[in-house]
Amino acid sequence: MASGRSHDRATWALALPFGALWWPWLGLTGMAVASGCFLAGGLLLSPDLDTRSNATRRWGPLRLLWWPYRRWLSHRSLLSHTPLIGTAGRLLYLLVLTAALCLLARPLGAPTPVQLLNRAQSVWQQQRPLVITALVALEASAWLHLIQDGDPVPRLPRVLRRRRRRTMGPRRRAS
Repeated sequence: MASGRSHDRATWALALPFGALWWPWLGLTGMAVASGCFLAGGLLLSPDLDTRSNATRRWGPLRLLWWPYRRWLSHRSLLSHTPLIGTAGRLLYLLVLTAALCLLARPLGAPTPVQLLNRAQSVWQQQRPLVITALVALEASAWLHLIQDGDPVPRLPRVLRRRRRRTMGPRRRAS
């Protein structure tokens, strides 16, 4: 398993080459989106947000937002360290948090979740190739992390591990 510093170095080293892959199809804008999202995925939305990691610290005072996430998931769990599922879970967690914060800040003039959804739909319709590029870049940075960790088989969620242990019962000696 790689250290946090190794993950960071690899993310920084590969962000620009990854972005350059998109240049022929999407130009400089696509390259910037791919590189930026690759960096954001590796440095801010890392699979290691389920621990006290460099990624968690980078959120500064907002790192408290990740506290429930860390409590719900054990490190290297199926839900945090699985390709596609891990990235989708972190993005879904952020979307739910954003909607909840908007509802709480509504008296201060924050947009409603419906307004945010309408805006996201508009961006999807107008900039679909760039949105897809951003999502692929976030996932690619997660894959880089998982490959460095040698993570082919993530752990089962805590709940399933506990039940499994209980049902196995005591070991019997072979006579």
